[in-house]
Amino acid sequence: MKKFIITGAIMAFLSVALGAFGAHALEDFLEAKDYTSVWEKAVTYQMSHALGLIAIGILMAPSILGPVKELKWAGNLLTIGIILFSGSLYVLALSGIKVIGAITPIGGVSFLAGWIFVILAAKKFAK
Repeated sequence: MKKFIITGAIMAFLSVALGAFGAHALEDFLEAKDYTSVWEKAVTYQMSHALGLIAIGILMAPSILGPVKELKWAGNLLTIGIILFSGSLYVLALSGIKVIGAITPIGGVSFLAGWIFVILAAKKFAK
């Protein structure tokens, strides 16, 4: 429970910091390479899934759904998704190495799988 709330909060903090860094310190660099939208997409997905991690941590409280294994899977998959999806987009935006973009869909699939596990956890609880 605490692990996902802390990880989500760290990821949300980093999302804000990276968003500000991209908007200010890297603005000219990213615009020159036409990668501003790539950076923004990375920040957006990181923040939304960081909030998802925090929600998963809250759902794992004993008074809500508890520490069901589906929620553990969900939290781990969202964390992997942030690292692979957003991380690969950050590297792409900074380096311009387009082959890095091949990693991005793996992160997207991790996001999808994570949300499926949230659904499974909720269905298990509803029984």
